[in-house]
Amino acid sequence: MILCAKRLAFLVVLLLSAPATATLAQERGPVTNLPLPRFVSVKASEANVRRGPSLTHRIDWVFKRRDIPVEITAEHGHWRRVRDRDGAGGWVHYSLLSGTRTVIVTRDMLALNTRPVSDTPVVARLELGVIAHVESCDKTWCALSVDGYDGWALKKGLWGVRADEIIE
Repeated sequence: MILCAKRLAFLVVLLLSAPATATLAQERGPVTNLPLPRFVSVKASEANVRRGPSLTHRIDWVFKRRDIPVEITAEHGHWRRVRDRDGAGGWVHYSLLSGTRTVIVTRDMLALNTRPVSDTPVVARLELGVIAHVESCDKTWCALSVDGYDGWALKKGLWGVRADEIIE
């Protein structure tokens, strides 16, 4: 008994002292083998969000705008469980989703700069709730395109891209 407790204590110390850079492998979807969770966008102008992954499940609500970013959290056949920026979710048929990356502005009057530097000229100010197309992202900034304006916005003012995600 004492020997087992010592081994357990050793393993706990070993795990706690592991370098912070060690990470677990990201989960993969059983259907697509793509990472879970991942961000996509709604490509239809209307997309039913169902209680379960089939046409027989009740429609809980409907997305009424295309290009809204959603996060896929699970896969089942032709269905994807998604959630929006408010955490509301359900099942959507994969044909209503697109791999095109978009983000939604979460900070009112977010600056869209000419370059990924805070003290560069501001091309536009984006209102809360604006949806923009993502061109690329580095550790801190995302290059966006919205209504004829192109520029860089701070990632922390956006929903639809992970804080550690780099998009090329």
